Amino acid sequence: MIGSPSSVAEIVAHLQSLRSQENIAGMARYGIATDGAIGISNPDLQKIARRVGRNHGRALDLWRTGIREARMLAIYTADPAALTPAEVRAWSADFASWEIVDAAADLLTETPFWRELIAEFSGDDREFVRRAAFSMIAGATVHNKREPDETFIAYLPLIEAHADDPRNFVKKAVNWALRNIGKRSRNCHGPALALSQKLATSVDKTARWIGKDAVKELSGEKVLARLKG
Repeated sequence: MIGSPSSVAEIVAHLQSLRSQENIAGMARYGIATDGAIGISNPDLQKIARRVGRNHGRALDLWRTGIREARMLAIYTADPAALTPAEVRAWSADFASWEIVDAAADLLTETPFWRELIAEFSGDDREFVRRAAFSMIAGATVHNKREPDETFIAYLPLIEAHADDPRNFVKKAVNWALRNIGKRSRNCHGPALALSQKLATSVDKTARWIGKDAVKELSGEKVLARLKG
């Protein structure tokens, strides 16, 4: 069992000892980029992260290895209070898989500059960087409980502005952000549903899909019952 502290070399050697070609094939079936993958599940990586502990400098070095599992450990063991915008931008240049992006998004919403990142990343033309912006919105609606509803309602125009981006990993994140805003509270539900209905009638195919899918969930009995409760 790895103890803490552990070096990057020791951690990578341990990861390599757990290689699973079967798991790598399974990841590929879920659209996870497997370049540099060893084939370790995220629950198992989270266990390793708990054993080795948080170490921000080491996390940055783990990211630089380019190994999928090492990068997930970097996300799990980095310190959001220590992350700098320059470090985040360096990471974003490597974004190439929805799985890495969504895990990183949860970490990034814990930084003090997460709102600035959303503004920056949403305006970036790279598919996975733009996805990161909307994954952050989706995650923050759930995790940043002290944030006022108005913060998320204010993101609806940004969602509308990018609802016509047809790229698979962008449109799914835009849809996710819209649905999560609508499910956050009664206050958020009305404006999010109104935008969903508007998008559902769009002449643009992507925007129409995003809107119809969001309307379906936000009008569902399960969501409405929870909000009333």
